[in-house]
Amino acid sequence: MLPDSATIQSTIRKAVAAVTAVVLLIVLLTALLVTGFYLLVSAAALALTPLVGEPGAMAITGLACLCLLALFFYRMTRPAKALRDSDGTETKSDSTSPIATLRSLITRNPLEAAALAFAAGVAEQSDPRLKNLLYQGGTILMRQAASTAPKSDEADQSAVSSEDKVPAE
Repeated sequence: MLPDSATIQSTIRKAVAAVTAVVLLIVLLTALLVTGFYLLVSAAALALTPLVGEPGAMAITGLACLCLLALFFYRMTRPAKALRDSDGTETKSDSTSPIATLRSLITRNPLEAAALAFAAGVAEQSDPRLKNLLYQGGTILMRQAASTAPKSDEADQSAVSSEDKVPAE
């Protein structure tokens, strides 16, 4: 039994209202965060003015902000730490390589990776460069899977290895 039009319209209105509320909440919280940070910096400069003068207070406050920004970017550009297995022991799996980190993320979260790949495919379906890249990546992964699989059937192995060319559009 299909729901009637009024029920569908009501559900869509509620969904749109929820999405709008979340977006407005994020905008409001961002504005409050930026305003609070601005007031904090102004208060710091105002508190330092009697001690070192206005130019010195501005310089000290600006230097503190630059140090915080440098610390943030330093932490963001450091290589990832060793990943932990499900039993809690650390693994030494090439933590400096972004490809290895990405592979481990995909193996730990296969549904999320599939959903992301589907979304990227829908969003960029008209881009031939992305299609070519995805085909190349897929064939490389199939070759790797075929090389690690037990060699029980010679015909399957020759079919996978003969697929050297990627279809171009």
